[in-house]
Amino acid sequence: MIGRLTGILLEKNPPQILLDIQGVGYEVNVPMSTFYNLPVLHEQVVLYTQLIVREDAHLLYGFASEDERVAFRHLLKISGVGPKLALSVLSGLSLNDLAHAVASKEVGLLTRIPGVGKKTAERLLLELQDKFVVSVSDGASGIVKPHGDDITNALLALGYSGKEADWAAKQLAADTNVADGIRQALKLLSKA
Repeated sequence: MIGRLTGILLEKNPPQILLDIQGVGYEVNVPMSTFYNLPVLHEQVVLYTQLIVREDAHLLYGFASEDERVAFRHLLKISGVGPKLALSVLSGLSLNDLAHAVASKEVGLLTRIPGVGKKTAERLLLELQDKFVVSVSDGASGIVKPHGDDITNALLALGYSGKEADWAAKQLAADTNVADGIRQALKLLSKA
């Protein structure tokens, strides 16, 4: 998997950019939040990426921050949300606005995004409610990145189902490191 790219920005054609990395041009789809923060052409750029493999294409999505990529991944896990819609959500709302919309259950804010109807907005609010941390005092927000994501991904790679992997990760203490968490999760799953 391609997790990060560092290269020279050759073209900007929203929502796609072209990065030159040692002579190879990578077409990367980016949300508008990332697009607006790109440097001028022929400058170096660093993007966190997500590769989506489909039957007819390999699509690369890039993000200015790790939090944006994590939010994109959370959106993709929601039924009925594909990469195009997830990119629209991240283009239509900043992470801070998305976190506040989820915390305050503002369906109307999400329905303003092209491609998001009332039912999809309600599903987004429901599925994302535990994925953000919103600090009321300073208005800051962030993506919840529990250690369980790494443990869950490792279990999925080992062939366990999503349900089994999620269940095992939730059984672990919050301060468990990833390596110990994987060992403990494997023990739990072998007993289940």
